[in-house]
Amino acid sequence: MSLNRRQLILRSSAGLLLAGTVLPALPAFAQAVDVEELMKPGTLPDKVLGNEDAPLTIVEYASMTCGHCANFHKTTYPHLKKEYVETGKARFVFREFPLDPVASAAFMLARSVPEDKYFEVVDFMFAEQRAWAFTPDPYNSLLNFAKQIGFTQESFEKVLTDQALLDGINATRDRASSEFGVNSTPTFFFNGNKVNGAISPEEFDKEAAKYL
Repeated sequence: MSLNRRQLILRSSAGLLLAGTVLPALPAFAQAVDVEELMKPGTLPDKVLGNEDAPLTIVEYASMTCGHCANFHKTTYPHLKKEYVETGKARFVFREFPLDPVASAAFMLARSVPEDKYFEVVDFMFAEQRAWAFTPDPYNSLLNFAKQIGFTQESFEKVLTDQALLDGINATRDRASSEFGVNSTPTFFFNGNKVNGAISPEEFDKEAAKYL
């Protein structure tokens, strides 16, 4: 079933609060998955920054309504991008793990902007998360936010009724859960080694140093 106004409005506020607080304050390290399996193409093409030949590949599974994910993208992600991606040390792969219909809708919108604007839009969504994700009327809040990034009401509704896109996002989440043991956000894989939870720049450096 495609997303519609009723689904977005009727999602529980408790569920969104859970999405923002489900993770422990400190990350849990260890656990590994097969890198070749992790990097196999999914239903939707990966969103990637960095050189394919970088010695470190970091995969993040995130939800757009996750408070810890927003905090990571405000604090650690700029450090990751500047010190690792732009220097050729790491490749960053961002994958969807929506925890609720509002997060799914946000991912659908991000997937529908021009390719070169994708990460810019994701950053903006995380930065302004509370303006559109945690409101009594998420449909109109998300619509108003979407207009800031170039959508009209017509194009907004067209995106939210794109069943193939929604199915692809759900398939990404379901594969992460069933094959790689992802059950919370954010979850990271450093060359296949899983790290659950929020990561500070210092914790990120410590983990990245194992592979560089």
